[in-house]
Amino acid sequence: MQNVLTFVRARTTVNWKNVAIITSFHLFAIPALFTFSWQNLAALLIGNWVVGSLGVGLGWHRMLTHRSFKAPKWLEYLLTIFGTMSIQDSPDKWVATHRMHHKFTEMDGDPHSTNAGFWWAQIGWIIWGTAQDHDRATLQKYVPDLLKDRGQVLISRFYYLPIIIAALILFAIGGWTMVVWGVAARVVVGWHTTWFVNSLSHIYGSKPHDTGDDSTNNWFVALLTFGEGWHNNHHAFPTSARHGLQWFQFDMNWIAIRLLERIGCATQIKTAEITPLVTELKHAA
Repeated sequence: MQNVLTFVRARTTVNWKNVAIITSFHLFAIPALFTFSWQNLAALLIGNWVVGSLGVGLGWHRMLTHRSFKAPKWLEYLLTIFGTMSIQDSPDKWVATHRMHHKFTEMDGDPHSTNAGFWWAQIGWIIWGTAQDHDRATLQKYVPDLLKDRGQVLISRFYYLPIIIAALILFAIGGWTMVVWGVAARVVVGWHTTWFVNSLSHIYGSKPHDTGDDSTNNWFVALLTFGEGWHNNHHAFPTSARHGLQWFQFDMNWIAIRLLERIGCATQIKTAEITPLVTELKHAA
């Protein structure tokens, strides 16, 4: 009930900055409906893998938020930079939001609780209220590790530059239509598939673990997000680098971590036996 009241109060304030960004990218993506080519499709799919899987899934989520594995600094920064091209705000704010979600899942304080409905968890929390516009005190509380890292601070400060550089490269390769597919359409696809983890994976799916919240394992979302949709598994073992715990639960991001381990670029990999980070955060609060 408290979450619903919070939702109703939040709806009185429109976050016009976020509305402008979301509207602009959706409008810029429309020409993709009329400019299909295999090259453009490749730009979208490859870009979605680099940004959505390597950047957001591996970099921002499993590595930075939950510290599920450790990577050399050059690789940590590279994965973080890949994630910035998702245009889901700066890395430090994204990580803070996700740590808040785990601490207050389906309670007052959860930024995108499904208690207020599917659309709130999907996009409403971004359009109304402050969304990820965290102040310095909030960042100090939830991401002190990132604020102490000069490289991460620099990436968060200039997080919008990598996508501009990527757009220029795509324009040089395939003209404006490749920019439409590889930037605008790719960002829109990445937004909605990532937000499905917040919404669909807290409403529909199986719940093999009693996590005390509404998180579910949703195979559809898992396919779209390279394994992030095995969300009930993740809430049961937040620091586990592997989300698809069963042989039939395809987890592309886990495969990537194992490949990085093979070449010596992923160490201290945590598995489902590790104490959940949500417990650690609650004790630290």
